[in-house]
Amino acid sequence: MLISLSEIMNVKDKVEHIQALIEMNEIIFDGIEYKLLRKEPADLTIKNLGNREVLIEGSGKLSLKVFCSRCLKEMEYPMDISFSKEIDFKLTEEERAEDLDETSYIIGYNLDVDILMKGEIILGLPMKLLCSEDCKGLCMHCGANLNEGPCGCDNTVLDPRMSAIRDIFNNFKEV
Repeated sequence: MLISLSEIMNVKDKVEHIQALIEMNEIIFDGIEYKLLRKEPADLTIKNLGNREVLIEGSGKLSLKVFCSRCLKEMEYPMDISFSKEIDFKLTEEERAEDLDETSYIIGYNLDVDILMKGEIILGLPMKLLCSEDCKGLCMHCGANLNEGPCGCDNTVLDPRMSAIRDIFNNFKEV
């Protein structure tokens, strides 16, 4: 959804509250597709700070379809997003992009809510998503889900520092 900021920019100290619909249905990040299962309209407050500066504050609730990082089980991940962005229109788009704040969600004098929310969702994703704190993951030999029970594979882990001694015993069976 595009929101025109030109009308807000014309009146100093003007504040506008907007319920913006999130039109995207999925996000692709790092080669992984995240589908939006539930999305509520974003609550935006846009304020003209004067001197060609605008403050954008907002929040939103949504949930993503994700997969557990250990066992690959499909699950729903709810997110509460809140943000506050200050945009300086005195700077050119290139100067704003050089700044630490990536402002690709501002196109001319229009705010693209989907791009803004996508960036905030990506920032809010944890490094690892787990279906439960005690998720056991998958067996490294047969791929069975260990949360459903043991698989029967031999999971003996040998100390690699003892490999030279093991080789001696394997080479000389009479010892």
